[in-house]
Amino acid sequence: MTTLQDALKLVPAGLRDPLIEEFNQALDEYRAADWEKVGLKAGKFCEIAYCVCAGHATGGYASSPSKPGNFPQACRDLEQHNGAKGRSLCMQVPKVLAALYELRNNRAIGHVSAEVSPNHMDAELFLRGMKWVMGEFVRNFSQLPLNDSHAVVEAVTARTFHMVWASGDLRRVLEPAKTASDKVMILLYAEGKPVPVPQLQTWVEYKNGTDFKRKVIRALHKKAWVQYDEKSGFVQILPPGQAHVEKSGLLVSVI
Repeated sequence: MTTLQDALKLVPAGLRDPLIEEFNQALDEYRAADWEKVGLKAGKFCEIAYCVCAGHATGGYASSPSKPGNFPQACRDLEQHNGAKGRSLCMQVPKVLAALYELRNNRAIGHVSAEVSPNHMDAELFLRGMKWVMGEFVRNFSQLPLNDSHAVVEAVTARTFHMVWASGDLRRVLEPAKTASDKVMILLYAEGKPVPVPQLQTWVEYKNGTDFKRKVIRALHKKAWVQYDEKSGFVQILPPGQAHVEKSGLLVSVI
């Protein structure tokens, strides 16, 4: 199977690897319906993607990502190279990056506001923008056969489904085939805060409360994937549990 790593071999590993990592993490946060984290990942993605564009424009790639002091101006400065290096990575991609970066830094992401939260609709734009930028990188850097490059672009730009449906206090994992334990991990990952056991049981649609605590919650606690406080009745995800969700493919939907 041809991957982004294969398609972006011309990009130095010091930039390619963190770029793909931030992109994949943004996909995971989107699938978990954690809109704010999608925005946070988008900001880091833009900084790395700028370094890729700058390296292409100047012919000298940085060994690792760095944040320009004035991001919008740095993106505009790349326009002077469009004659020799092409419009895509010197003008078009930097303009998209600057727009995403502006939205990331000057909206509700990471801030408290009395207005209707724009995090979800912004996350939709962030994800589509990041996908488009990755597609452009594949188009410009890939040395794979044309059909393979096209397949990577199609895979990158394909629609991504979020895994958790939310409405008020209700939550539902949109993948019925997942086990109860998997659903609990996905829900706790998406919530990012302690959740009462009865609420988790309702969300997972597990009929027997005693069995739910014994077979699901306590089993996950024993693995150190969650912390179950029996006195308060709350459960929260632990760092090993977060890593499990991110690396095990739990957030990948087959819809």
